[in-house]
Amino acid sequence: MSDVDAVLQVNREFYRSFSEGDSEALEALWATTVPVACIHPGWPVLRGRDQVIASWRSILSGPSSPKIECSDAVAEIVGDSAYVTCIETLDSGRLVATNLFTKENGTWRMLHHQAGAISPAFEAQDEEPNETLH
Repeated sequence: MSDVDAVLQVNREFYRSFSEGDSEALEALWATTVPVACIHPGWPVLRGRDQVIASWRSILSGPSSPKIECSDAVAEIVGDSAYVTCIETLDSGRLVATNLFTKENGTWRMLHHQAGAISPAFEAQDEEPNETLH
């Protein structure tokens, strides 16, 4: 399996774990030997594995834990690091996300997740943003 395929597989597992509320599986995806961080939409930066994992446990154990689908995932490899950009679809709308990965003991692990809203001006566009937007 190529590194791109392996990173995309970990990314798929992240969204499967998230959607199914499987906090143990989601926790296992996060790196343990490097600093990790996470920025949930509207939240401040969470730094350190303990804070990041606690946030996911809280989100996934809540009564309104969101179902989520990932689409348009593209992985890029940069040495022993990688990133995936993708679209997250939830009942409440769509977000754009970036997930960063590192190779840890030969296995790709997540080290950062950030998701944010897509402006309605861009949502209305199929592919190309309006060049007059600033």
